[in-house]
Amino acid sequence: MFGKKIADLRKQRNLSQYDLAEKLGFSRGKISNYEQGTREPDFETLKQIADFFDVSTDYLLGKTDKKQASAENNIELTDYQKEVLEFFDKSPIVNFKDKPDDLRSMLEDFEVYYEIIKAQQERKNRDN
Repeated sequence: MFGKKIADLRKQRNLSQYDLAEKLGFSRGKISNYEQGTREPDFETLKQIADFFDVSTDYLLGKTDKKQASAENNIELTDYQKEVLEFFDKSPIVNFKDKPDDLRSMLEDFEVYYEIIKAQQERKNRDN
């Protein structure tokens, strides 16, 4: 499970085993051994890999399918971000009941959408 997670995350970032090894300060063989399941990391290495990919160690070990243990608790939300989340949570435009693992990235995208929708609504109200 660990090896597949590492390989998937590496490929999602378009990294070769050599690229990943260089970024982590490992040998390519070490990465290859992890991916093939012939070697397991020690705790510090596991944490280093989790930090690099911005995922939880539980995700890497296959204990959860969520990349972050609790993304909402990992970041401090501004009042504006809370307003954006509330808007999309109640919005008939999108189904926002299952928040993605990467809340910060998602918020950046939704803030843009939120501003566009607000501007459209204001323009529509002005025109009526």
